[in-house]
Amino acid sequence: MDSDNLVRMANRIGDFFEAMPDREEALEGIATHLKKFWDPRMRRQFLEMVDANAGANAPGLKDIVRVAVERHRALLA
Repeated sequence: MDSDNLVRMANRIGDFFEAMPDREEALEGIATHLKKFWDPRMRRQFLEMVDANAGANAPGLKDIVRVAVERHRALLA
């Protein structure tokens, strides 16, 4: 799948959960959603893309999504 599409989809998930008042719950919600609804190949490609851009942040990836991936990496791997 195209990396830009993965970023766009992850950001839309982030937009939904960003409205939650409890940030920790929102971060866990993002990671749980990615685990439940994304194919393992999509998650693997997404994590590889995030890792490849770790120093510069993945292009276009919302901060809340990046933090969710960092904090809940074990759930996604």
